[in-house]
Amino acid sequence: MIEIENMSFWYKEKSKVFDSLTMKLEPGKIYGLLGENGVGKTTFLRLIAGLLFPADGNCKVMDYTPGKRQPGFLSKIFYLPEEFMVTHQKADEYARNVGPFYPNFEYNHYATLMQEFGVDGEKKLHEMSFGQKKKAMISLALACNTELLLLDEPTNGLDIPSKSIFRRVVARAADENKCIIISTHQVRDLEFLIDPIVILERNNVLLNESVESITRKLKFAVLPYIPEDALYSEPMMGGYGVVVPNPDGEESKVNIELLFNAAIANRARFAEWFN
Repeated sequence: MIEIENMSFWYKEKSKVFDSLTMKLEPGKIYGLLGENGVGKTTFLRLIAGLLFPADGNCKVMDYTPGKRQPGFLSKIFYLPEEFMVTHQKADEYARNVGPFYPNFEYNHYATLMQEFGVDGEKKLHEMSFGQKKKAMISLALACNTELLLLDEPTNGLDIPSKSIFRRVVARAADENKCIIISTHQVRDLEFLIDPIVILERNNVLLNESVESITRKLKFAVLPYIPEDALYSEPMMGGYGVVVPNPDGEESKVNIELLFNAAIANRARFAEWFN
């Protein structure tokens, strides 16, 4: 689906965003894209979408070079940025105008999603609240049924019930032929949806692993004390949330916030274990 080899990118040559980044992203998965502010999550999505161009190296998406923006490529990808401009059209009218550019677009699916989100499609987009606009655009993105879906902070602006609906409709949309990449800071909103987990660090990728692979090597627990071998700990109700090595392969549930903080605090060890 996506093959990146030795890709470098910078806005200023002395300050590289990515330096010889190499990774693969496969169909049939919902990737969670995490990283500290400024590491390049949005830049990464824009490179995949062909809105930015690598300075060095290669980025192939479904055998296309994204920067060429060929019609065949554009019909198979939908990129929804965190912030977007909207027209003065009604939401339903806009969907009818945009949908034909995507061969697998289903207007009835769009209408069903709008109903689930509780959005009035007869209302003009520019008159909607930010949350309503976001839900309308998510509905359109999913109804286009593209092979690659890129979502940048999609839960920002959504209320709690809408976040629940978002998880449900994205899980329903996933299949073995689609790749969905969700960039987010709101990891608790998506904890049971995203797998694998990708953590970007400055210039490169720190982690790109499935939840199963992570839990084979790491254990997540809430304990009344901090173990000596803890990679990361923080106070929680009932004790301390901890991440520790898992030499015995004990089962545990990934806490993505703890995982992220443990990875940032132990970059070298994570690189050794997972790369």
